[in-house]
Amino acid sequence: MTTIPFEARRFQSTAAYYTRYRVPYPDELIERVAAHAGLAVGERVLDLGCGPGQLGIAFARLAKAAVTGLDPEPEMLDAARTDATAAGVDVTFIKGSSYDLDSRFAPLKLTVMGRSFHWMDRPATLKALDEIIVADGCVVLFGDRHISSTPDWRQAVNTLAETFAPERNADRERRKGPDWIEHESILLRSTFNDLERISVVRERRLSLDDIVGRAFSTSVTSPQALGERTAAFETELRATLLKLSPEGTFAEVVEIGGLIARRG
Repeated sequence: MTTIPFEARRFQSTAAYYTRYRVPYPDELIERVAAHAGLAVGERVLDLGCGPGQLGIAFARLAKAAVTGLDPEPEMLDAARTDATAAGVDVTFIKGSSYDLDSRFAPLKLTVMGRSFHWMDRPATLKALDEIIVADGCVVLFGDRHISSTPDWRQAVNTLAETFAPERNADRERRKGPDWIEHESILLRSTFNDLERISVVRERRLSLDDIVGRAFSTSVTSPQALGERTAAFETELRATLLKLSPEGTFAEVVEIGGLIARRG
């Protein structure tokens, strides 16, 4: 089974872009997941691989949960603390990773992960969570699935990623290879093998700045990964996008969802 090597500072230069440019998690999705998971006011939630804390802040704000966020990147945690203060919620953010899961986080009703599970040793993470999640608790994997883009700006970004950041792009390609096991299969082999998906579909309008910011928010084409080629990448990306849409306007249709995994 393919596992992407752990790299604590992989996202160190993406915090400024992540919250602003990544596909957001709609409030109604958070509320529906919290209801389906039976999350009560004050119950404990862990936002694992929290990044800038979008999920943790949302569960604290909408479900009134007692939330802890765990992430290895200090810049992400700083952004999360700032955003939590702006949202008027009290969330505890701790520097660490899935390798640091232990009894101090127990008892958890819910562990949520937003686009982070693929960076972990997934079976080991689920085994550790099994020790600290209560009997009727669950794991929820959040993410978004691209349905369409008009014009096809995603292919433009991916093509330039192959040219400007081939090593980072290879990490992404691993998740498309024959040895990669999808999250659902990993969950079905774990104690959290009762699966249910909740999702919403949205159309989003994007500008040139939105697409450039999205590219900089990923580990593949972050300013850190691109280094001295950052400016050249942005220049070429903007030129390519303007060829696709001289008006500089784009659209995407995405499915944003949460995969709820309970013990079977």
